[in-house]
Amino acid sequence: MLSWLARKILGASPTAYITHADCALHDMGRHHPESPERLAAIQDRLIAAGLWDHLLHVDAPLVERQQLALVHPPRYVEALDHLSPSQGIVHVDADTAMCPHTLRAAWRAAGAVVKAADLVIDGDAANAFCAVRPPGHHAESKRAMGFCFFNNLAVGVAHALSRGIERIAVADFDVHHGNGTEELFHDNPKVLMVSTFQHPFYPYSGDQPRGPNMVNVPLKQGSRGEDFRAAVEQHWLPRLAEFKPQMIFISAGFDAHREDEMASMGLVEDDYAWVTERLMDVAAEHGQGRIVSVLEGGYDPSALGRSVAAHIRVLAGL
Repeated sequence: MLSWLARKILGASPTAYITHADCALHDMGRHHPESPERLAAIQDRLIAAGLWDHLLHVDAPLVERQQLALVHPPRYVEALDHLSPSQGIVHVDADTAMCPHTLRAAWRAAGAVVKAADLVIDGDAANAFCAVRPPGHHAESKRAMGFCFFNNLAVGVAHALSRGIERIAVADFDVHHGNGTEELFHDNPKVLMVSTFQHPFYPYSGDQPRGPNMVNVPLKQGSRGEDFRAAVEQHWLPRLAEFKPQMIFISAGFDAHREDEMASMGLVEDDYAWVTERLMDVAAEHGQGRIVSVLEGGYDPSALGRSVAAHIRVLAGL
């Protein structure tokens, strides 16, 4: 395997790995499943798998307010500013809380996706993976929920659209429906969203798509890899081929893994590698290979680390 520097010398753009130490400081309590341990588990597995040195490591910048404003009204952003505690923990709902470091982590998480979009659009990276938290796909334009504050992926999509990309596909394979992303982009002809998720399950939405550009495929409790792959082949791929996306953003949630107790699905690492290959084929045919992948769920540390490694191995062509 070639290091990212060797690949760059040979004319092959690297896979960017974008994160920041601030993302590990966000802490919603000792027993909360969306814990700092998630990022450590990913890093440890990438090192153990021999992938770490083959990536272009980039620190996530703080997102700019005008970039957030593409999807979140300034009043919402200001409300989070005021809610942010100087000490202790403040809950915005039963599952979602802020500590003194949360807001800065959220600004880094959204900034990572904007940075990833720029790297990929400018050709400085072939594709990118954003190892960030808090996650984002449940965050609606004016509402934090489901562990999410800013819709990180949506901020990146809106930024890419502002840079002249005309057709963007969002692929979401998190076990939970990406209600926030759907709320932000339904009926937007420049965005096609394809998703799978366990249903009925939190956030108890998605079975009735909100627009013709939403390809929502609910999966029953206990669905396994063959069910997921059939959904992708029968529903995702035909619509993606028709849409011809110039860029793909992935809401990469790994909580449909069979070892993840957050849900009741049966995916394994090979399923995540497989869907990554299918999306890379679409990106290569229509979008110059441009993909930005963003961490969403995944709460069993071992399964998460292994699944992300399988995903990144494919992205990096290793």
